[in-house]
Amino acid sequence: MSVSRAPVIRTLSLAVMTALATVALLPAVAVAEPADRASFATRLDRLRVVGNSASAQETAGSAQFLDDATLAQFNYSDVQRVLRQVPGVYAIDEEGLGLRPNIGIRGSGTDRSSRITLMEDGVLISPAPYAAPAAYYFPTMARMSALEVRKGSSAIKTGPRTTGGALNLVSTPIPDAFGGLVDFAYGSDQTTLGHAWVGGRGERTGFLLETVQQNTDGFKRLDSAGPAGDDTGYNLEDYVGKLLLTSAADAKRYQELEFKIAHTEQDANETYLGLSDADFRANPNRRYAGSQLDNITTNHDQHELRHRIELSPSLDLTTVAYRTEFERNWFKLNDVGGIGIARILDNPDDFAQQLAWIRGTSSPDNAFNVRNNRRSYVANGLQSVLGWQLDTGKVAHQIELSARYHEDEEDRFQDDDRFRMDNGRLVLTRNGAPGTQDNRIGEAEAVAFYVQDEMRHGQWIVTPGLRYETVDLTRTDFVRASNGRELAPTRIRENRVSNLSPGIGVTWLGSDAYTVFASVHRGFSPPAPGSTAEEEKSTNTELGMRWHQGAVNAELTGFWNDYSNLVGTCTESSGGGCTIGDQFDAGKTRIRGVEASLGYDLGRANGWALGVPLSFNYTYTDAEFRSSFISAFEEFGEVLDGDKLAYLPEQMFHAEIGLAGERWNTRLATTYADRMRTVAGRGTPLPSEATESAWVFDLSASYTLTAGTDIFARVENLFDEHYIASRRPAGARPGRPRATFIGIRTRF
Repeated sequence: MSVSRAPVIRTLSLAVMTALATVALLPAVAVAEPADRASFATRLDRLRVVGNSASAQETAGSAQFLDDATLAQFNYSDVQRVLRQVPGVYAIDEEGLGLRPNIGIRGSGTDRSSRITLMEDGVLISPAPYAAPAAYYFPTMARMSALEVRKGSSAIKTGPRTTGGALNLVSTPIPDAFGGLVDFAYGSDQTTLGHAWVGGRGERTGFLLETVQQNTDGFKRLDSAGPAGDDTGYNLEDYVGKLLLTSAADAKRYQELEFKIAHTEQDANETYLGLSDADFRANPNRRYAGSQLDNITTNHDQHELRHRIELSPSLDLTTVAYRTEFERNWFKLNDVGGIGIARILDNPDDFAQQLAWIRGTSSPDNAFNVRNNRRSYVANGLQSVLGWQLDTGKVAHQIELSARYHEDEEDRFQDDDRFRMDNGRLVLTRNGAPGTQDNRIGEAEAVAFYVQDEMRHGQWIVTPGLRYETVDLTRTDFVRASNGRELAPTRIRENRVSNLSPGIGVTWLGSDAYTVFASVHRGFSPPAPGSTAEEEKSTNTELGMRWHQGAVNAELTGFWNDYSNLVGTCTESSGGGCTIGDQFDAGKTRIRGVEASLGYDLGRANGWALGVPLSFNYTYTDAEFRSSFISAFEEFGEVLDGDKLAYLPEQMFHAEIGLAGERWNTRLATTYADRMRTVAGRGTPLPSEATESAWVFDLSASYTLTAGTDIFARVENLFDEHYIASRRPAGARPGRPRATFIGIRTRF
């Protein structure tokens, strides 16, 4: 790292010494009896952001926990379809397969899920969470056992991006006893979806071996076959291994040491190139000949060492050391005849010649610029959370103190190749030298602390907290040449930001069924390395109530996120049109809305043998700028006070109805999302500046053959709804058309 580490090391050393001194000065407590070991072994990890369904019911803020049984209802491989079950979460489709989700929470922004805190097992999982958070890697949904979403109240425990909220994916745990699972499905477009794991736990050891294998030809069809033929799909290989060591049951202090290693490879014939509106109407699943070479390959490695120790019955410590490495190369069409592909598709009449070439008409030499968008990422860190339970009079305290040291970097070493179109086939005319298009490194070094006290007294739970982050950011630009790293940097830009985020939440347990909650937290998101933009800050307020009794559970929440500064980041995935990596201040912005959810089992409520589960959730969002400005960022443009934000549906709705017998289960789900602006503005947008509203239905069914073995089927987009789901990165892009799957799942 180019930023000096001395202040960071001193700070970290002081934090460690302070923590040790705190432990040493605590009152003497009895050592836990062996009978307590089982309860500690199953205690929630301190890094989790919700915990379980029961914890979600008492959280002083909107929080959702989707467990393994909920995820198994449809057994989706696309996390964006899973998140339709959660109000207040926006998932904007791009390629229809969920490979690189665009997820936002409460209007945070959705581009590559870069505006939320994204985690796996409570550990930051974006390729470079501070320096370059755009999630070109996303954990494989098929191997997740639970999913946690926490919104405004997540700002104390998680970071660094807390203006919207946090999403934590919980991987398959090591089972208590030896067992395993094999899950295989086959479906439309020659799709195979495989998932298997085996593992177990002995007296002092445990293990898990897991893999996910996915392959599809894709649902889009190329005008002219490329090197991979008409394949517009992907191959994915995902491997995970876990090893657990524990102390003896009668050890003085019970401990667990868990090692996790994961490797994921993906090879996808995906493109940034969409369609003109006219071509979309004729065939929404078409792929232009100009995208025939587009392909992204990725490799992701994850290493994690987690330690838990019960220092006493009232004191425990969770520590995790982690490292991730990610490499990707998205070889994709960038411009034609010197005109960006988004501009061509937005203005097809003005660029009719370039569009004709894209469709397959022969072109001059060097007309097609295809970019080797190589990037590599490294992130590593260390985080500890000390949990302390104590009583002061009639008040029970659950205190958490945490420290995290983290560093990450993004390395860009890119070049452009030139092609001509020759009767529908791209022919290389100039091979670019590596590093000649972009040659730079962005780095971040961060230290974060938080303290939170969950205080319980009678029917009240009050949870104040404080989070502090300090981040050193550096961007180093090199000569754009193959040997540029051997020369002195052309420019080095450094910036440092520090932020103190307070927050408080209050929960009133009116009865065993009825809960009221409220919270106010400060949100924060750091700028990019070398950015001249200010950090993003917000005040996030929410007020809600819950009802959970018998067959009924319901929640109603109102939220108000008041940004003192909203920041936009120029990326190719957001449409380009500006200098990639530049950031833009948008000033004051207000995002407010209502989230509602209801679950009711009609069969259970009436004592029927047949289960009839019903559920729905609804989100209304009103988001507008509170200042006027002109920006080179395409989604902002010329903004007037009161203009609406882009890529934020005003209304979303999801509902499910099911029927469940002794050995069978079926469920129908429907999702509605409003039309979204693709550029800030007001009133009715032009058709070319908006997506389309859509109703999409999914159907699932399963039947138990024998104990532990089920056959299942799923239909996504049952009525084959065609709609423009997005205009990012370039042109009109469809949601996934109807897709049918049938499979078998067995547990042993």
